[in-house]
Amino acid sequence: MIKLKNHVEELFKDLHDSEEKRAIQQEVLENLEEKVWDLMAQGKDEEDAINKAIVEFGDIGDIKMELGVKKTKKGNKYAKLNLGYSIWGSMLIIGLFVFINFYYTPSTIWFVYPTFAILWWPLSMYFYWKRNKEERSVNQ
Repeated sequence: MIKLKNHVEELFKDLHDSEEKRAIQQEVLENLEEKVWDLMAQGKDEEDAINKAIVEFGDIGDIKMELGVKKTKKGNKYAKLNLGYSIWGSMLIIGLFVFINFYYTPSTIWFVYPTFAILWWPLSMYFYWKRNKEERSVNQ
């Protein structure tokens, strides 16, 4: 039953250590062991019974929600890098439009119009970075 214990520990690894976590972890382990014993009583061998019990148990998302743990997104560490890249990239593109505008048609100022469209890129990256920053501060 070491496999069950390792599986339960893996399910609860991202939760903060507390009495409530240990109690729920122990209860889940006992339920899984009981399921394995029932399956073995029905004629399954131990390895098959353990695997079937793990598969039937599924995810502990609801338990984590009760304990107040929110899902964390992977890849958040690049949000600030994406913001910087979008700012520099949009500045280069806007600069290109300014150059083309004043080099080929200096009498008409039209570079402002594509500038508004290009500014959506860093603006959206800023709000993405800001939201991830707030989520990280809430989860800590």
